[in-house]
Amino acid sequence: MDVFTAIKTRQSIRRFKTEPFPEETLEKILEASRYAPSAGNVQPWKFFVVRSKDVRVKLADAALGQKWMVTAPVIIVACADLPRSAASYRQRGSELYALQDTAAAIQNMILSAVEAGLACCWVGAFREEIAARILNINPQVLRPVAMIPLGYPAESPARPAKRPLEEIIEYID
Repeated sequence: MDVFTAIKTRQSIRRFKTEPFPEETLEKILEASRYAPSAGNVQPWKFFVVRSKDVRVKLADAALGQKWMVTAPVIIVACADLPRSAASYRQRGSELYALQDTAAAIQNMILSAVEAGLACCWVGAFREEIAARILNINPQVLRPVAMIPLGYPAESPARPAKRPLEEIIEYID
């Protein structure tokens, strides 16, 4: 699948089949994250791959009770390593670059998942402090940025409309 097809076919899926997917597929998706751009090539991210149903239930509760997340066999919690960015870029690194860089790595994973025939949903609505406690991490060091439930899709929802290009682009010559 070419990248533009992956971009256009990606959609947020909230129901997953219970069947697991191959470990090699997961490794490929995680490997894709490593190739994301980052300020100064600092690569300020860490990913927690959660397979435990008990932990997935707790994460869904931390995500404002989004119980559908538990249907995915894996939830990847993407965290930004704030001190890693701050070491090179001080406050701007920890407050901005670490988050931007981690978001780029997440997008690489999502597109790689689509290419592999899997589905996911970028979950940003959650209580960071609770998620950090569940993962036993210090959120001042590793800030949870997103949760990505991942698996084979058990639904195919209608695609939402996208804003026309002319609404979102302004050329300055």
